[in-house]
Amino acid sequence: MRRSMMEILCCPICKGDLSLQVAEENESEVLEGTLFCAACRTGYPIHDGIPDLLPKQKTA
Repeated sequence: MRRSMMEILCCPICKGDLSLQVAEENESEVLEGTLFCAACRTGYPIHDGIPDLLPKQKTA
């Protein structure tokens, strides 16, 4: 995921701002890390440069 994507990404649940926590990156993109929404306290993982922004489904 390129850092420039942060300008257009928002939390899919509450539309809040996301913060980026980087675990691994190279010269052009973030490879591993987490996007975190402080408003609804939800984290979205980044694996192999791909952010997973699908909201987690609640189990009954």
